[in-house]
Parts: sequence; structure tokens; C-alpha cells
Amino acid sequence: MTNRRTFFHRLGMLGLLMAGPLRAQPSRLLIGQSAALSGPVKALGEDFRRGAALYFDHINVHGGVAGRELVLRTMDDGYEPDRCAANTRSLIDEGAAVLFGYIGTPTSLAALPLATAAKVPFVAPFSGADALRNPFNRYAFHVRASYFDETAEIVKQATGIGIRRIGVFSQNDSYGQSGLAGVTRALKVQGLEAVGLGTVERNTANVDAAVKSILAAGPEAIVQISSYKACAAFIRAARSAGFTGTFYNVSFVGTRALAEELGPSARGVIVSQVMPFPYSASTPISSEYIAAGKATAGDRFEPNYTSIEGYVAARALVAGLRRAAGNLTSEGIVKGLETLGNTDLGGFYVDFSAQKHTGSKLVDLTILTETGQVRR
Repeated sequence: MTNRRTFFHRLGMLGLLMAGPLRAQPSRLLIGQSAALSGPVKALGEDFRRGAALYFDHINVHGGVAGRELVLRTMDDGYEPDRCAANTRSLIDEGAAVLFGYIGTPTSLAALPLATAAKVPFVAPFSGADALRNPFNRYAFHVRASYFDETAEIVKQATGIGIRRIGVFSQNDSYGQSGLAGVTRALKVQGLEAVGLGTVERNTANVDAAVKSILAAGPEAIVQISSYKACAAFIRAARSAGFTGTFYNVSFVGTRALAEELGPSARGVIVSQVMPFPYSASTPISSEYIAAGKATAGDRFEPNYTSIEGYVAARALVAGLRRAAGNLTSEGIVKGLETLGNTDLGGFYVDFSAQKHTGSKLVDLTILTETGQVRR
């Protein structure tokens, strides 16, 4: 924890976790975020925020946007919808011009109606849930691909190598339901149905019942739609019970966090990704992200997929802010984002318009090694 605090301090303390409200000021643009910074998925909130702060800090060093300092105000919700809703009301009351980088489906679903009622743009939630995308919402902008996109790629890969019996382990909430719907839809295209279903409650890792029910159906592969702690617990328990098939995870699991939870047991676990490869300069934006991280933290910088998503999301938001530079109000930001069209952020494209707020459909599959490395 001490190292993380030091890291945030060196980032300029953008978005301090303040005891009191941070009122919007004419020289600042307040960007509000509710994210898990505590609890079983805190690594996701910490990593996403860290990546976003890298880019916002860079922009501020170079004069901000239209002379306005970008201030990221993050409030901890512990991945609980009620806390997220309360945080969102506070951020709106404090004058946030945009809500950004919310972590998770159930929390984002609690916040989006509040953002919509206040006419504040809700940008780059860390979720691919269809319920956040349909019906179309003028105030919601999605940088990442959807869970339907991810699960379609997973099922395509699995069936392409001859796997026909696919089970699903999912979180018992809107996130898990969205992922399960995606797997079901993709399997239907192949004339298949899921075999073996099991659930886990949010913010828990009580997986024994799910392991028993899914393995009883004899799956060859299991798609997991939950958090890294629950998915890791399921993998360990299923392997102990004799399962030798393949595990697939969607990107929200948090690749770095899952690999750390599993240790050597990570070998062979497949994770779908919706961002550029963050571990090498394979794209211009990856190179930029790595350079920014090393400039801030030196050899302590540890790139990962969740962190680069924060960086990419911040870059997309700033591109919209620059289009709206003469009118940095919530309404102006909406219009600025809608004028981006098919914008190249450095090998990663976002395509927004007045009729289209889903920026990317990029999906890659990666595999973990026993040493925690990520291979493409």
C-alpha cells in the first residue's frame, strides 16, 4: 500500500481521495470517477486509475486543455452499486463535467441513470455489458469492445479447435448475466448450448457449488464471467477435482490480477483482451504508455491490460475535450466526443458519432504462462 501511495503522489496526486468535496473551479475541469479501490476487485480500480492518471498528468504538464487543469476525483465504491450511486450523486453535486472510468457492470448500471438525469457524459466504463449500450444513450460513450464481442471470439476459437461442450461460470449479477447471454448467443450460432452452469455471488469466492454443478455436466472448456479472486478460486478447485480442460476469461477479470492470484496454476488460462498489447511497443499507443509509465515510476512500472485501458480511455476523453475546447461544459463534451469519427489514438481506433457511441470492437485472445507472463 505504501508503494501505491508513493506512486500516486508522483503522478501529481490527480484525483486525491479527499475527505471533503472538491468543487469545480474555472481553472480546472473536474472529472469524476467511482471505482473499486478496496475489496476483492480493488486491483482493477487501482490499475485503471493509475493508467488514466499517467495521461492526464502528461496533459496537465503541457498546459491542460484550453488552459484548464484536468482533475481526476476518484471515490471508492468497493464494487458495490449502492456506494457507487452515492458517490455519483456527490460527484455531480461537486460539479463534475464528466463521469469517467467506472469499474464494473452493476456499479455502472447504478450510476448511468443518475448521469443521464443530470445530463453529464458517462465515458469509458470498464464494462462491456450490453445493458449499458442498448438502448442508445446520448450520454454514454464506450471505448472498449462489448462482452458480446469478447464471448463471440472465445466461442469461435474454442469451437474452431473442436471443443463442443462448453460450461459457464458466472457472477450472479448483471455482469455475469451479460457474459452468459453473450456465450449463449455465440453458441447458438454454432447450433450449441452451454453444458453446466454455475454462479458465484459478487465480492465472494464461494465457488464449491458452482464447481460441482458445472463439472457434473462434463464440459471440455469453461468460460468464466467473474472477478479475478472468484475465477482463480474456481480454477484451483476445478483442477483439484480432476478437470483438465481449458479455461476462458473475459477481459474484466483483470489479467495481471488473475495471474498473480493463480501463480504457477495460471498456465494455459486464456483471457480475451480489448486493448492493445501493453507489454511491448507493438503499437504507437503501447509505446507511448510504456514510456509514460517508466518516466513516472522507472523500473517499478509494471504495464498491464487494465492500466493501459485507463490510459487509452483518458486519451479518448482528452481527444473529445480538445474538440470541445471552446465549450468545456457537459453538453460541449458530448458534442466534442461525437465529432471524433474514426480517430486513430496510436494504433487503436475509436469511432464515435451522434448516432454511434461504441468506440471499438477490437478483441484479441491471450494465454497465461506459469510465470505470469501473457502470450498472444
